[in-house]
Amino acid sequence: MTRTARFTLDPAFTVGDVDPRLFGSFVEHLGRCVYDGILEPGHPSADEAGLRTDVLELVRELGVTAIRYPGGNFVSGYRWEDSVGPVDERPRRLDLAWRSTETNRFGLSEYIDFLRKVGPQAEPMLAVNLGTRGVQEAIQLQEYANHPSGTELSDRRVGHGDKDPFGIKLWCLGNEMDGPWQTGHKTAEEYGRLAAETARAMRQIDPSVQLVACGSSSRAMPTFAAWEATVLAETYDLVDYVSLHAYYEETDGDRGSFLASAVDMESFIESVVATCDHVGARLKSSKKINLSFDEWNVWYLSRFQKEAEENPLDWPEAPRLLEDNYSVTDAVVFGSLLIALLRHADRVTVACLAQLVNVIAPIMTEPGGPAWRQTTFFPFAQAARYGQGQVLDVRVDSPTYGTVKYGEADLLHATAVRDPETGAVTVFAVNRSQDSALPLEVALTGLDLDRVVEHQVVADADPEARNTLAEPERVLPHPAEGTELAGGTLKAVLEPLSWNMIRLA
Repeated sequence: MTRTARFTLDPAFTVGDVDPRLFGSFVEHLGRCVYDGILEPGHPSADEAGLRTDVLELVRELGVTAIRYPGGNFVSGYRWEDSVGPVDERPRRLDLAWRSTETNRFGLSEYIDFLRKVGPQAEPMLAVNLGTRGVQEAIQLQEYANHPSGTELSDRRVGHGDKDPFGIKLWCLGNEMDGPWQTGHKTAEEYGRLAAETARAMRQIDPSVQLVACGSSSRAMPTFAAWEATVLAETYDLVDYVSLHAYYEETDGDRGSFLASAVDMESFIESVVATCDHVGARLKSSKKINLSFDEWNVWYLSRFQKEAEENPLDWPEAPRLLEDNYSVTDAVVFGSLLIALLRHADRVTVACLAQLVNVIAPIMTEPGGPAWRQTTFFPFAQAARYGQGQVLDVRVDSPTYGTVKYGEADLLHATAVRDPETGAVTVFAVNRSQDSALPLEVALTGLDLDRVVEHQVVADADPEARNTLAEPERVLPHPAEGTELAGGTLKAVLEPLSWNMIRLA
């Protein structure tokens, strides 16, 4: 049997408190995320606004908090004025980002209505267009959305039926502005100046806004780190966060490296933290810039790129795009990425799973039909529910395996979160072994714990098992057997290729 993996938990050694925004998500006008996903008038479950109540129920169960909108690449061609006022008077536009036709039937007011129906934990996170637009349009949007009344723009909102301001505090200053695919993409110097000018103007309206500057659109960008340093040199005292984006997929049958994707994610986070702190040191500033990991997921991007080359779109409405169907293997990697975010909760204080419905999403829908949970739904929902509190410092002693991309990687990837009020602890753990169970022992020091509440597992004898329209519950979490807590030590056996949640009280 594989050597036992071990770590120690002690409440004296913590990483930091989990910000609820770590469990955010992302809604973009892309494919069927909005139309036929969130919004489907005429669906049997649709409410008076056309929102699918079956989807709303799943979004609540998922536990998402901040929901970033309206993009993504879409935002760089976004005219916010198109998305307000009477729906039947809104213009149809060509969306260059996804070569689709945007009807604007779902806009700013509908987004806020959606958030309110999800629940009080669902916070707006609005992106402004710094691709084809600039400072003036950003502050006009801010005034329309947030000013109570008495000005032309705020009174326009009131006239559109929204008497109360939207109260948007968290704003993204553009999206992936370093990417050549981005409409209006810019150099670091160009973007840094524009972001700084926009931030100053927005803070003149409301000094309490929280602003996210665009970091590199991926770690693989040739300008990575230099971009962040240049942008932050202009914006350091004006913004609160810098963004990170990362997607992972299995390539060339290299499942071992895919399972270790979080090795790259953790290194990415630590590199950006180092860059932020270096700029702060140069500026002799005591301020710390936090990280907004506002796009992350498993995404089979290479598959999408090939399909886009072979079958270019001709401006359809809400086409089926990026509808990846996730396997158990994908869910294990996905869970490992969640663990990576939690392990850096001291600096990653916003994160957005991209995206929420249909588009590389944990929730899928069929027009006129059901909504169902993908395999990735379960790790997120469990972490969002039980991953609130203090992240404990977890340093594993684990057997390793060799990977092509990342060298030796631990078979065990784990974190633990303690509820400071009850003292309960939840361990989240992934076994990356494709064929062997992994014995686990956790020494508990200074923790008043005496029982295992539950040990839930996402795993399957078939690593390609997935939930589909035909079999929406093919993969479900199941309880583990034999997990015990005795003499101050937790003992468990983690199934091969598995995501695990172990709750202790």
